[in-house]
Order: sequence, then C-alpha cells, then structure tokens
Amino acid sequence: MSTFDPAALECLAAIVEEGGFERAAQRLSITQSAVSQRLRSLEAQVGTVLIVRSRPLRPTPAGQLLIKHTKQLRLLRADLDHELKELAPSSTGGAREDERISLAINADSIATWALPALDALAREGLPLEVIADDQDFTQEWLREGQVLGCVTTLKQALRGCKVVPLGAMRYIAVAQPDYARDKLGEGLTPHNFRDVSFIAFNRKDDMQREFVAKAFGLKRVAVNQVFVPSSEGQVRAVLSGWGVSVVPELLVRGLMQQGRLVDAAPGHSVPVQLYWHCWNLESEVLDALTTALTQAARAQLGAK
Repeated sequence: MSTFDPAALECLAAIVEEGGFERAAQRLSITQSAVSQRLRSLEAQVGTVLIVRSRPLRPTPAGQLLIKHTKQLRLLRADLDHELKELAPSSTGGAREDERISLAINADSIATWALPALDALAREGLPLEVIADDQDFTQEWLREGQVLGCVTTLKQALRGCKVVPLGAMRYIAVAQPDYARDKLGEGLTPHNFRDVSFIAFNRKDDMQREFVAKAFGLKRVAVNQVFVPSSEGQVRAVLSGWGVSVVPELLVRGLMQQGRLVDAAPGHSVPVQLYWHCWNLESEVLDALTTALTQAARAQLGAK
C-alpha cells in the first residue's frame, strides 16, 4: 500500500479548498512553484491527474478520494490533540490552518440553532470550517469527501456514513405589516400570490414555490422571486418591504412577537425534516459534534 506525503496531501486539499494555486501557497506559507511541485509529485505517485484545471478548479475522482483521506487524517490529528490536552493541557499548541474540521450546514440552520450548538467546541479550539449550502445539496459535499459531516434533508445514510434525525424546521410565510395590508389583504391566497414578490435565498431555493404549492394544493407553481443569498438578509429584505419570504419560524419568532413581521398565510406552514450525516468512524471529535448538534436540535426543533 502506498504511503503518501502528508504535506503533498494537504497541498492538494488546499488547492481545491482555496480555489487556486496562489491562495493555496499563501495558506501553506510556501511558494506557488512549491505548490505545483508537490502536486506533480503526488500525481506521479498516484499515476493520474488529480486536479482539473478548469474555472473553478475541481478534483478528479482520484483527487476527491485523496482529499477525503486527507480530511480523515485531519480528524485523527484532532482526536489526538483532544486526548493530549486531557492528559497534558500544556503539551499542544493551537491548531494549524490546514487542519480545519469541515462541515456543510444549510444556511437556515446556521442562522438559527446550529452555531450555538457548536459554541463549546469552537471555544475549546476545534478548528471548524462551516460551509453553507441549501439543505437539499449539503450532502454532495459529504459525498465528495470535502466535509466530514453535513446537515441535510436526505434521510438515507450515504455510503460509509451514519445518519441521525435532528427534527423538523417549520417554515412560514412572513411579510412586513404595511406590505401585507396593502398587497395581501387577509393574506396570501391562490388568487394573489402571483402579484407579490417572494424573496428566495438563491436559484437552488425551492421553498417559496413548495410553500405555495402545498398551501393551496397546486401542482405547478411559478412565483416572482428576488434573490438574497443570506437567511438574515432575506428577513431584512422583508422588513424593508421588498415582498414575502418563506423562512424558518425560529428565525422570525421574535420579530413577529414585536409586531414587526406578520404571518402572510395564517394556518399554513411547511415542516422540513433535517438529518445529521457524518463518516462512520470511531472518533471523539465526531462523537462530540454529533452530540452537540443533536442536543441543540432536540431543544430547538423538537427532535426525539
């Protein structure tokens, strides 16, 4: 079995994570030519190309496999650091930049319950990297080996991974009171939803159409959309009177209690079941992440 140079593996991961050779060199504090040399050496050892020189750069299947291996090595080092700190608190220094523990979490969870769940681990010095994506796509980061865990709507465990149900995030349609009065009257209906703007996260976000379809029993729905790629930004746009947005009730509960937002479709909501997937490995760090996220979900989302 081949033994790969850890420095070359981290170089490959840095090129993909940073999106280029120059930024990888800056992160690793080496020259750009050294980055290229390490990659060429690793490709020669493997016997195939590991990076597709496209825009953006992307790993080949062999590159994805080696990046996943690199992240598993990072996890082993994080476990070792954790154990050493318990035995000899002064024996280890801070985590290196190239030893980040990467997670993919949907933006709405980041904006509500997920970051508080990770507070204790972050304060202990765990070098976290949280990657935001739509909840229907975060599992692709795990499937490709670019993260060690993800929060997603996928119920079935990915190959080599374990899955834990987190609970359901409840989505409702909200509007600014003046906007609701002027545009909606008594609320969204099958007859007026085409006359308002819906504020979506991005083009991947299908929640606005899904909400209207389920609320009014429609099969095909087309809505006017404005895109704001931030959960908090969507709420700010609603507060400014841009339109209606379907967002987590947990995110706007306080604003509704203050009267700054109103329910634009009373009696209608969409529950979205979330799951935590992570590599099926024996790891204290993975166990700690799983425990932190599931406990927070139990408190905020009503997970069993």
